[in-house]
Amino acid sequence: MSVINKIRERSGWAVGVIAVSLILFIVGGDLLGSRSLFGGNNQEVGEIAGQSINYQDFNAKVDELRAQFEQQTGRAPSEQDLAQLREQAWNQFVFEIAYQEQFDKLGLEVSEQELVDMVQGNNISPAVRQAFTNPQTGVFDKSAIINYLKGLRNLPPQQQAAWANFEANLKQDRLREKYENLMRLSVFATTAEAQKEYQAQNSKADIKFLFVPYYTINDTTVKVTDSQLQDYLNKHKDEYVGANTRTIQYVTFSVAPSKEDSAGLYNEIKTLARGLGAAKNDSTFALQNSDVRVPLYLTAGEMPEQLRASIPTFSAGGIYGPFREGNTYFIYKYGGTKRDTNFTARASHILIRPTAQTDSAKADARRRAEALLQQIQGGASFEALAQTNSADGSAQNGGDLGYFKDNGQMVKPFESAVFGATSAGLIPRIVETDFGYHIIKVTEPKTNVLYRIAAIGKTIAPSQTTRDEALRKADEFAASVQTKEEFDAKVKEDKSLVVATAERIPEGANQINALTGSEVRQVVRWAFDDKTDLNSVSEPFEVGDQYVIAVLTNKTDEDDVKVDDYRSELTTKVRNELKAEQILNKLGNASGSLETIAQKYGAGALVETVTDVNLATGFLRSAGVDPVALGKAFGLKPGKRSKPFAGDGGVLIVETSKLTPAPPVADYALYKNQIQQNTSARTSFYINEAIKEAAKIEDRRARFY
Repeated sequence: MSVINKIRERSGWAVGVIAVSLILFIVGGDLLGSRSLFGGNNQEVGEIAGQSINYQDFNAKVDELRAQFEQQTGRAPSEQDLAQLREQAWNQFVFEIAYQEQFDKLGLEVSEQELVDMVQGNNISPAVRQAFTNPQTGVFDKSAIINYLKGLRNLPPQQQAAWANFEANLKQDRLREKYENLMRLSVFATTAEAQKEYQAQNSKADIKFLFVPYYTINDTTVKVTDSQLQDYLNKHKDEYVGANTRTIQYVTFSVAPSKEDSAGLYNEIKTLARGLGAAKNDSTFALQNSDVRVPLYLTAGEMPEQLRASIPTFSAGGIYGPFREGNTYFIYKYGGTKRDTNFTARASHILIRPTAQTDSAKADARRRAEALLQQIQGGASFEALAQTNSADGSAQNGGDLGYFKDNGQMVKPFESAVFGATSAGLIPRIVETDFGYHIIKVTEPKTNVLYRIAAIGKTIAPSQTTRDEALRKADEFAASVQTKEEFDAKVKEDKSLVVATAERIPEGANQINALTGSEVRQVVRWAFDDKTDLNSVSEPFEVGDQYVIAVLTNKTDEDDVKVDDYRSELTTKVRNELKAEQILNKLGNASGSLETIAQKYGAGALVETVTDVNLATGFLRSAGVDPVALGKAFGLKPGKRSKPFAGDGGVLIVETSKLTPAPPVADYALYKNQIQQNTSARTSFYINEAIKEAAKIEDRRARFY
């Protein structure tokens, strides 16, 4: 009896547990990620200016943009389109929060009267002008806007919402424009800056220098330690910005179609050929069974070469093929002909262009063209002369232009000549166009015959057996390796595997080397998962037509820059410093002419001279553009020599032979304008970066998509 009582006492608790379990089973993913239920932070897409952006709000904006996209394009967005829509949604949040904060501080706004003026007043927005410009005439019609707005209430809700969104974007663009114009007004150049720029561009120097490149010392002879790299990094932290990235190595197991898959498809398409031949409604049968859409009516020029070669054998109801094009087999059923409204022809040409638009140059070009025409009429090869004389890209094909229609594809005189010909052959006159002088050979005369062709194209795809075999190999590899060392050892055993490296992958990456497609994101998310340790190996990921197994080899953190994050760059810098020390020690207290010093130094030392070099863009031949060397040269008096010093590419000794100061000018306005224009051109970028930095943006979208 006591057992029954205990069951009764705990039955309510048990029912509660079951109920909670059912709720978690149904919507567990959402609730477990919800901040409101568990106080977690899993649903936070990011943070802008201290304001959290949760997944639901962000996704709602993406869905809104998706609906607009579908209404405008009439199709669902692709994966690439979705990535762009998410970026657009994020930028809208940045604008609405970070930018708006700056607008509010300055009291910037767009009034209703201003918006009306932008849409239908005296200062209509360029976006509105573009939307209501007649595409046929290219004329903007203000009355079209007013009529559209009068009938807006009668339009479907989707179109009303689209217009409201359009106006909202107009306001945002105007606000940004006002803000950026204010910032541009704060950009100015002082007279001192303009004078400095003038001097840099117009002062000239003749320089003689000795140059010992760093590459003359073999890298393997200069040992660089980690402590040296760390010391260099500590002194140059501002030059090496931290970033959240991952580096992986990976192997792929291809899911390419096998010979059996190809043979199986060939047998399938032969079966389809019998069905296509017997089908009463062959166009519908072809549409239902084809992987590739082919127009029902084709000109000879639109046909693939193998089918075009079969035209002489065409008979009504005949099946032609299968023909293979790449990885697709095609079969065709011929169903008769009809006439097109346009004619199609094929021709080749030799184009002779005048060297200039003068009467004498044109006359010379015409004489050359006429001489070539006479050679061809005398039996010379048209194709050979086209390859050696034609000034057109078709020259490499012997002048062949392929098939074209009489619908304006070619310039009028050329088109008239080709479609005026009644048979194939050389046109016995020179044809002049705006491009020059043409010698034309009609290879296939005009025709307006359209062929009714019901086509089925089947693309070779790997069978499930082939996929299973590739997955088996990938699983077998993954099961035998747990660490980087085991990964490397296994690769050495299998010579068919090639290891690829992808360095410094950002968290939002949609591509890894040649790996593309939405499936790449699962590899990136694995690499950035907190549970993925260095040197750990992934399970197989299916990416396109291959399975990928990766090993995480490096992590970088934006808040903790380490030597390994920039090891290659740091090693080059430190090694060059050590090489500079060796070269400077070997040069010692150099004396005598630069040639004498170079001879004493030995192999690797160069002596060169440059004339009329300026400080702004000076190029020192073998030493390249070296700001340190240029600065020292312009700082010396003529006839003086610098001490040996380390430059960007090697050690130098500089002699200034001649120094020509920039002539004095009364007005530096031109150089002030140059500086201001160069700075103003980058204002939008600088503003955007400054606002984002001030807003302390944290973007966590990559954890969700």
